[in-house]
Amino acid sequence: MPNESDRARRVTVDREGPILVEGPVEIVQEDGTIATSDRFLVAICTCRRSRSQPWCDTSHRRRTKPAEGRRREGRDAAHGNDQKDTHDGDDH
Repeated sequence: MPNESDRARRVTVDREGPILVEGPVEIVQEDGTIATSDRFLVAICTCRRSRSQPWCDTSHRRRTKPAEGRRREGRDAAHGNDQKDTHDGDDH
């Protein structure tokens, strides 16, 4: 499906999400199959977590950043919230 218009397609790249392409689009995948969409804007998965490849299903939103975990641990320790000292409700 070649571009039917003389104007360039707009592609928007976001580090934290999918690649957005003004549609309609046709994607030739690694195995040679072709995925097509007639939508006016298509989200193409870049995190490879989508269950509807090559289309984005927002799986990237569930990904946690390693820096967040380290920051949270440091903040908890600074406030005396060491998880080792928490009471789990069992009396021994």
